[in-house]
Amino acid sequence: MNHQNIYISLDIGSSSIKVLIGDVTDGQLHVIGVGNTKTNGVKKGTIVDIDATVQSIKKAVEQAERMTGIQIREVVLGIPANQTVLQPVKGVVAVNSENREITDDDLDRVFESAQVMSIPPERELVNIIPKQFIVDNLDEIKDPRGMIGIRLEMDATMITTSRTLLHNVLRCVERAGLNIKEIYLQPLAAGYFALTEDEKNQGTAFIDIGGGSTTIAVFEDGLLTHTGVVPVGGEHITKDLSIILKTPTEQAEKIKREYGHAFYEDASDDEVFEVPVVGTDATEEYSQKFISEIICSRLEEMFDLVLDELARLGVRDLPGGIVISGGVASLEGIAQLARQVMQTRVRIYIPDYIGVRDPSYTTAVGLIRYAHMEDEFFGRSPASKAPVYQAVGSVTTPPKKQSHASERTDNEYKTSVFDKAKRLFDKFFE
Repeated sequence: MNHQNIYISLDIGSSSIKVLIGDVTDGQLHVIGVGNTKTNGVKKGTIVDIDATVQSIKKAVEQAERMTGIQIREVVLGIPANQTVLQPVKGVVAVNSENREITDDDLDRVFESAQVMSIPPERELVNIIPKQFIVDNLDEIKDPRGMIGIRLEMDATMITTSRTLLHNVLRCVERAGLNIKEIYLQPLAAGYFALTEDEKNQGTAFIDIGGGSTTIAVFEDGLLTHTGVVPVGGEHITKDLSIILKTPTEQAEKIKREYGHAFYEDASDDEVFEVPVVGTDATEEYSQKFISEIICSRLEEMFDLVLDELARLGVRDLPGGIVISGGVASLEGIAQLARQVMQTRVRIYIPDYIGVRDPSYTTAVGLIRYAHMEDEFFGRSPASKAPVYQAVGSVTTPPKKQSHASERTDNEYKTSVFDKAKRLFDKFFE
């Protein structure tokens, strides 16, 4: 196996942490290792217990390492959309070369120019997505390199997130002994590959239903235009079942997966199963129809909240419809219910790769494909780039230097963000 083609993604979710090892050869992804453990320490996409989260990450990493025999040192990390802000920015520079041909150096400078606007101290830059380039008043240019001009402009969208949220995630990854190759906004990487080209261009909402929250990402004209988070997810369905059926949470989760149906009208009255009652040795019988009513009620509430969030974001029309993914998307009948509540076209996205044919792996797969797309465009191998964020305080760091390591790493991270953002735009115009 050629380790130069290996990518490893880390998806830290509210209900589970997934580590995916993929071998990308000739543009084709082959999943060769998977680690999937229950998350402890993350609620609604936000880290609430660093030590517990670190242990969960380590368990997922160990699972993937045992499956492949590959030691994991560097990962492609996804950042949740909580507290994400998208804002327009503009860069303007004069073309430097003597023959007025636009080069990579000009692109570097126009990105620097776009970042001149000040970012509040409580926020951190994640990605910059160009909308268009303008060369001497000629607009709608996707890639200006090689063109002749005097003035180069760029209209772009800057994605920022909470500094606290980002640095807590980075601290967890660092304490797990991992370096970070790239950082991407989760719905950006997942939605870019879950949606077809037509869906991304027409205007489509990508809805990732996770354990603790539901993430919304709207794509239009091929670009991410809006993001939002609704604090309701699969764990709320499990809790409802646990309370109403008077059964342990673990049993409620099992019932949801094995017998759950999201669309009440299609659920079966004939399918009956026994449910252990918490605190006793007794069991009670319930039908799929009965638990479907519980699941349907919670999902209807969630879809109503999604519609409210879309309205708050200013999204009035979705010609491309809605694409649903995430762990809850595996529930039978969820597409029918979503169509009924949202009154638009709905489809379920499931990654088509052996070992991860489950909508809960959409983000982990998207992170690998996104990272490969960057590396392929720039003609570099996965291992040829230095980590974006070097681990601090790991066993390889000399103890006497740890007091200065955090400050140095923060500076390295800030300077490397520009390099990462500069590369980001090319994937959207490939």
